Amino acid sequence: MAAASAAVAAVPAPASAADLPAPGKRTGGAAKRLVLPAPTGRHHLGTVALHLADRSRPDPWVPAERVRELMVQLWYPAPDARRLPLAPWVSPAFAALVNPPGSGYELPLTHARLGAPALPGRRPVVLYSPGFGVERTASTAVAEELASHGYIVVTIDHTHDSPLVEFPDGRVARSAVPPPTGEPGEEDRLIAKALAARVADTRFVLDWLARPQRALPSGLWYAMDQRAIGMIGHSLGGTTAAETMLEDGRVKAGCNLDGAMSGRVMTEGLDRPFLLVGSEGHGRAGDETWAAFWAVLRGPRLELQLRDSGHMSFTDYQVLLPQAGIPAEDLVEPLGTIDGDRSVRVQRAYLLAWADRRLSGRRGTLLDGPCAAFPEMRFLP
Repeated sequence: MAAASAAVAAVPAPASAADLPAPGKRTGGAAKRLVLPAPTGRHHLGTVALHLADRSRPDPWVPAERVRELMVQLWYPAPDARRLPLAPWVSPAFAALVNPPGSGYELPLTHARLGAPALPGRRPVVLYSPGFGVERTASTAVAEELASHGYIVVTIDHTHDSPLVEFPDGRVARSAVPPPTGEPGEEDRLIAKALAARVADTRFVLDWLARPQRALPSGLWYAMDQRAIGMIGHSLGGTTAAETMLEDGRVKAGCNLDGAMSGRVMTEGLDRPFLLVGSEGHGRAGDETWAAFWAVLRGPRLELQLRDSGHMSFTDYQVLLPQAGIPAEDLVEPLGTIDGDRSVRVQRAYLLAWADRRLSGRRGTLLDGPCAAFPEMRFLP
């Protein structure tokens, strides 16, 4: 699998992009299929990718594009629909980018059936925003886990911020983030621009979801509980979750996975629940943005830290890159030394507990303090 563009800069900086290590080509034998961890919930899964157009604003990165176009993907509980194909992990164009012909690897299939009808019942909604320069599919293992336990997850591709977004008509929108020039204050301005665009994207998606949509698979719009919406984000996506909560009261709870904080929320704070999850060594003690944000949180707050993890541990690359044969020593900087499958298992448990407590009203005890079953997760005072 060739290099995947992703934000892997040293924490806390969320806004630079670099390539993850790439394996050499496999030789001999059939191509190896990489595998995502199976979700643990009782529900079968459905998924659908949708093209949305916000005609109220131009694209913030390419102003000549007078309409802001997005791709979003919904993951949801579904009946057993084995007649339908399993969804691929990424779009064909993105697959060609990260895994060109001749690599000897096949990218994973998901565990969700394309276009399956939704199971009946009202279900909380969880939005997901990826890191800067990262695609909407980067945390599919978490999206599938939440959906298998009864949630509807909406993942958002932030066009021209993501390395590549493919639309249904075959058009491909590549990253339009300008290259750095070294000008003073450039990085702060870039982050502010990206954050504003992402918040606008998210609020547009919320507006779209609030209206009845015939484009969705059967029963899916009626299954969404618009009164129980939460948001998870990785890196700059975590900041996006917080800033969206500040601007839009429809988001009832938020979670930041290892992203530095910025925006108006740093001074105005939040009065609703928020969860911070850091990689090894990333917390309030060493990140002044987290310390400042923590001080203005007026609702329930919790800070966790995943031992031996790296910034990109909060993505599917944690499990896929080792399968592709990249030496462990080449992955220490982006992924830490934690076992990938174990990392996913721990993250899934705590993010599910967060969603259960904040959106479904199920108390549980996992968020109350350290757990012997998951010693990898530290609770920070």
